[in-house]
Parts: sequence; structure tokens; C-alpha cells
Amino acid sequence: MGGYFGSYALVVALFAIGVAVVAGALFLNRMLRPTRLTPDKLLTYECGVDPVGEGWAQSQVRYYVFTYLYVVFAVDAVFLFPWATVYAAPGFGMTTLVEMFLFLGFIALGIVYAWRKRVLAWT
Repeated sequence: MGGYFGSYALVVALFAIGVAVVAGALFLNRMLRPTRLTPDKLLTYECGVDPVGEGWAQSQVRYYVFTYLYVVFAVDAVFLFPWATVYAAPGFGMTTLVEMFLFLGFIALGIVYAWRKRVLAWT
């Protein structure tokens, strides 16, 4: 198996072996598992609580807003840690300081905007 298509044949063969292993494991699992279905086992599982009511529930938007704020602060922290290490390097002092304050200013501007729109009010 040499030549141009030899490498592709090896990739296809390894892919086929991988698919066969996964399919074999799933098939073996299906053959070995106990299958005693009861009405309780066929119910929808909701964190150990019996399902009550409709399957449709509305969530308030403010939960997503706080999630987005968490992501913003997590990204902020991801940028702050490398900045703190580069800030100590010679020749990067004032430039990195100005860039970081610009970055923090944009984040603060977004938080002030959300605060003024009363998105952060938890009522």
C-alpha cells in the first residue's frame, strides 16, 4: 500500500476499526443489559422529582443576563492574568497599562449600560 493513496487507506482502515469497536461495545451493552420495563422507568426523569404539569416552562430573561455577565467577567479574568505577567516585563509597562484600562473601560461601559437599562435589577 504505497503511493499517494496509501496514507488515505490507513486513515480509512483506522476509522473503520474505530467504528467497529464503538458499534461492538454498544451492541454488547444492549445484549447484556436487563430489560424489565415498568411504567415508572418509562416516565421522564427530572432530577429525582416526579414530573408534574406540562412539559413547557418559561424562563425569565434575567437568568440569561446574569449568565452573560458571568461570562464577561470570566473572559475579563482570562485577559487579566496574562496581562499581569507581561506588565512586569521590561519595555511593556505603560503600553500594557493603557491597553488594559481601555479594555476595562469597555467592560465598565457595558455594565453601566446594562445598569441604566435596569437589566441588573433583580425583582
